[in-house]
Parts: sequence; structure tokens; C-alpha cells
Amino acid sequence: MSEPTLNATASAKLIVSDADLASALPLEDGDAFPAVFATARLVALMEIAAARVLGPFLGLGELSVGVSVDVKHTAPTPPGATVTATARYMGREGKLFVFEVTAADGAGEVGRGRHTRAIVTADRLQAAAAKRAGS
Repeated sequence: MSEPTLNATASAKLIVSDADLASALPLEDGDAFPAVFATARLVALMEIAAARVLGPFLGLGELSVGVSVDVKHTAPTPPGATVTATARYMGREGKLFVFEVTAADGAGEVGRGRHTRAIVTADRLQAAAAKRAGS
């Protein structure tokens, strides 16, 4: 498989809606989170940006999956603001593709970190998930 050139980048943009807020996360009464952009959604946006870097290099039936995320969420983003995540390809560590990820809203940086992805076949991934469901 060919791979991206070092420092190749891709971005993903999102307008923060109510569904993207930490306050939308509670599962039970008593779970309380603020009405600002959720860290979980920040990480998801960063993953999408990294996946976009790898997208052109995937073969038939392949996709990239997140393996690790080490992110600091450094500033709150209110509803209605636009957040842009950017992933920069840093090279490989064995089979893993390593990215520097950053995110910013109109007021500046809101997060940064390191993310790794692997290339897998969709069939193999689904078979492994189905096997776990049968356990």
C-alpha cells in the first residue's frame, strides 16, 4: 500500500449543535455536563480528519480505524460555533499511521493531540465484531 506523504493534511468542519454538546451525553439522572462542545465529539472530528488523510490510499474493501487517541481539550466552544479539526500525517509506527491533530473555533485553538489509525478490511472487522456479539 502506498501512504500519504509526510505532513499531508486534511480537515473536518462542524457547526456545533445541541447534539454535539457535553450536556447531551448524560445516560442517567444525576449525570451532569456543561452546554459546551463535548470532548467526545472533538475526538470524533479529529478522527474524521485523520481518516480523510488516509482515504485516498485505501484499497477495495479497506477502511481506517482509530487505535489510540491522546488529546487535550483546552478551551470550551459554545453552540453555533464552527470547529475545524486538522490532522497532519507524521509517519508510521509499524502498521500504525500517526497523526498530529488540532482543532480550533473562531476564537482559536480548542484542542490538540496525537492519534493513530490502522488499515483493516471491512469484512474482517465486521466478522470480529459479530464473533464478540456471539460471546
